[in-house]
Amino acid sequence: MIIKIIIVLLLLFILFNLFRALFIMVSGKTGGRPMSHFLGRRVLFSVVVLIFVIAALKLGFITANSSPINATAHIQI
Repeated sequence: MIIKIIIVLLLLFILFNLFRALFIMVSGKTGGRPMSHFLGRRVLFSVVVLIFVIAALKLGFITANSSPINATAHIQI
């Protein structure tokens, strides 16, 4: 359960950085950090989330859903 909470928090942080970059782009402020800083952080944390999910799947902390193709296959006689 803690793994899922961490993933959701990281995704919320990604959205936060995306909206900060949007605010800088729309407002046109040149002072402070550039928009590319926040977009770069968004990409970095997206990669972190992807690696985190893959590692959690491989270590067995979370399980993937089964394929609906295999689960619903019926054999008619």
